[in-house]
Amino acid sequence: MTTTTTKPRLSLRQICEMNVGFFGLQYSFGLQQSNVSAIYSYLGADEASMPLLWLAGPVTGLLVQPLVGAMSDRTNSRWGRRTPYFLIGAVICSLGLLAMPYSSALWIAASLLWMLDAGNNITMEPYRAYVSDRLDSRQHSLGFLTQSAFTGLAQMLSYLTPSLMVLMGMSQYAVDGNHIPVITKITFLIGAVLSLSTITWSILRVPELPLTPQQSMELRDRPLSVGATLREIGSAIVEMPRAMRQLALMKLLQWYGMTCYWQFMTLMIGRTLFNTANPNSDGFRDAVLVNGQVGGFSNAVAFAGAFAMIPLTRRFGPKIMHCACLCAAGISMIALPSITSKAMLFVPMIGIGLGWASIMGNPYVMLAGAIPPQRTGVYMGIFNMFIVIPMLLQSLTLPFFYRTWLNGEPGHVILLAGVLLLGAALATLFVGLPARPPALPASPLTNDRLS
Repeated sequence: MTTTTTKPRLSLRQICEMNVGFFGLQYSFGLQQSNVSAIYSYLGADEASMPLLWLAGPVTGLLVQPLVGAMSDRTNSRWGRRTPYFLIGAVICSLGLLAMPYSSALWIAASLLWMLDAGNNITMEPYRAYVSDRLDSRQHSLGFLTQSAFTGLAQMLSYLTPSLMVLMGMSQYAVDGNHIPVITKITFLIGAVLSLSTITWSILRVPELPLTPQQSMELRDRPLSVGATLREIGSAIVEMPRAMRQLALMKLLQWYGMTCYWQFMTLMIGRTLFNTANPNSDGFRDAVLVNGQVGGFSNAVAFAGAFAMIPLTRRFGPKIMHCACLCAAGISMIALPSITSKAMLFVPMIGIGLGWASIMGNPYVMLAGAIPPQRTGVYMGIFNMFIVIPMLLQSLTLPFFYRTWLNGEPGHVILLAGVLLLGAALATLFVGLPARPPALPASPLTNDRLS
């Protein structure tokens, strides 16, 4: 180990390899976004109760991510600080993915979603902290926007996998005794394999940096216990940087809106394109497939947009770019309920894809430059509370006004999502960020070395 705190500059290839594991993690999230509401509907769920059935994500995130993030800050194992959490979370996630499409009752599916989200949440924030740990601050924008690109690629493929199987000759109408399509079962099996294999690849190809003697000494004075970890979380919340506090309103509006979009997009398409609200009808299965196709396209836009955003974020800053992308997504969502043609649905997906690319990258660029490096894990975990608390609020509040204010119309929920994203764009402009570090010297990324 070395006493220097200078981190080696990574090549673009190495940054991509360290984010391969995020591909598997986000393929799993994509499966949830595109299939869970449909699975609940097949098993007899009521539309108004849909947000409550999605509670697993926000609750497990609220409980697990700050705790795991703080614990990973204090971990000093032979496998690294973050790696043990990657592997444990990936195994739990894979088991949840294997079991989910075999659910025979609504309560089983809801329980498995808790398991699946627990695995994903154990992996998520240590993974973001790993990227921040591994990269020099001047490469944070490249690292997190590459991570965002892998999110777009993974979710594109997870949305499109059922349609690709139909193109290969499988029937979208072939179902088991619980009305769950066979192609859904195969898609979840693919997700289980990817979740574990991609995490393992990243760990082996770009291992964590060894701790310096000074860092090891500091960790010896920070015991790894539940009590110490909870005290660390409490202390970090009290001492939270001002810029991080200012991001809270943007995150509240942004994630309340995105949760509305994921939960009700398939239901909206069933009504606007196929004039059905019956989850056991052929039209509803067609709506699930169309949602996968347009969702896959929006994530393809996110994949390309994240890479295209890297030089723009360096030039204009993550705040301006995030505001612009949220505006594009908000306007696009407002347009969705009035569209009755499948072909025209792809147009607003461009704006939604750009918004999603920014959501998964730029807020973390803003955050990484505002938090102390020794508390990266705990602050990444707390930052996730800014995601899960809005999702929790959405799950608890939307059922109360879905049939009254929103007239029981999924399209009205999508309109609400668009308005909230526009509000999030406005809130972004009020975030005060620390001065950006100077740009890296110009040199070919492919010539960089780890040491």
